[in-house]
Amino acid sequence: MATSIVASTKKTIKIPLNCKDTTQTCPLNYPSRFKPAISSSETCPDYFRWIHQDLKVWQETGITRETLERAKPNAHFRLVIKSGRLYLHQYDKCYQTRDVFTIWGILQLLKMYPGQVPDLELLFLCHDQPGIWKKDFTQEGPNATWPPPPLFHYCSHRDAYDIVFPDWSFWGWPEVNVKEWTTLQVAIREANERVRWKDRVPYAHWKGNSYVSQERRDLMQCNFSDKCDPMVHLYEQDWEKERENGFKSSNLEDQCTHRYKIYIEGRAWSVSKKYILACDSMALLVKPEFFDFFGRSMVPMEHYWPIRPQESCRDLKFAVEWGNNNTEKAQEIGRRGSEYMMKRLEMKYVYDYMLYVLQGYGKLMRLDVTVPDNATEVCSETMACPITDGGLIRQCMDDSLVTYPSVKTACDLPQPYGDDELKRFLKNQESAERHVEKLTNDYWEVQNKILQKGKNKKKTKSLSIV
Repeated sequence: MATSIVASTKKTIKIPLNCKDTTQTCPLNYPSRFKPAISSSETCPDYFRWIHQDLKVWQETGITRETLERAKPNAHFRLVIKSGRLYLHQYDKCYQTRDVFTIWGILQLLKMYPGQVPDLELLFLCHDQPGIWKKDFTQEGPNATWPPPPLFHYCSHRDAYDIVFPDWSFWGWPEVNVKEWTTLQVAIREANERVRWKDRVPYAHWKGNSYVSQERRDLMQCNFSDKCDPMVHLYEQDWEKERENGFKSSNLEDQCTHRYKIYIEGRAWSVSKKYILACDSMALLVKPEFFDFFGRSMVPMEHYWPIRPQESCRDLKFAVEWGNNNTEKAQEIGRRGSEYMMKRLEMKYVYDYMLYVLQGYGKLMRLDVTVPDNATEVCSETMACPITDGGLIRQCMDDSLVTYPSVKTACDLPQPYGDDELKRFLKNQESAERHVEKLTNDYWEVQNKILQKGKNKKKTKSLSIV
């Protein structure tokens, strides 16, 4: 059953998935343009403001053919959008179906906003870590390498130039039985209603693959034991066993059972952030190195509780202690974080973000957009119709299929941050982190004094006996 992103009106044009054509070619009757009947009266969420920051580096020079082609060694595929149709030249296969659902998502965007995505060419990287690092590009001198090549990617870093784009899992991650985001939002919302915050296990929870990074392996050292109670429950996720057992113990909506949920990066950012924050639990974010497209406007102590990587065990224990002693405040942080995921990250906003970043990118094109001879046109039909095994890949596609152009315009793109405004915002984030650090350090200073006092008392008692 297709997820309907828009409501049906007399002016809508239905775009069904046509699998009757056995030649599996792209239909010629896709609408080339559709004027939404309803004007947007809302401003996009604040994280849209970062689009300007991500594209700012090419504002003066634009993107020439030479600049674009320098991104090719880092790319898995090239996408060309011309006259609203999409063409693919694949250089290398991505891990699992990352490329499949990234391309699928862009195809749904083209159906949601016909005629609004400009002609453009882009190169896309599917790996975990960014590919365009600032240290490799200089503006002056005989060896100047400016501007950097534009490369689209799922995450970036303060020391990288990758253009951040929504990751594949918004349309589904069939290899681990993760449904598309709209379906999963409904399931998580129902789970939040089933187990209220105060009735949840008063500990912190994390479940995942710890072998992908040293930070996660270090986290596992914080686990509960018979000797002490560090207030965390950490579980290793064996995906091979899960697949064999039909994913019976890995449903994300079934993991909203603790008051506190831990987010920690893997090889880079992790798609798990949105699922963890959506749970109504107070999210404990081990300070990330990398960022996705939606998280940069989140604020410590408003949407989550910050955890220092180098002090993760001590910080996690205090966070749980603090939350259990300040239940209303902890519950409110959890609620605001969840609300951010449920309301500011609806699929409509995900598509709006994609639209604006591609429109902004398209304006930077200083080249003739051409379809390479070895590129293939792709559409929903060529991707979905050949899959007839009834498996999870086709299910995710069917669930995320856009069948109508949007009857409502995209939200209004907010103005970019001014330099002073951005500095203030980042300073406020840092200030909130320092406040938590002080609370944590003060707590452990008191605990150490109590421990030392106990040791001295025991030592005095021992001497008196002698």
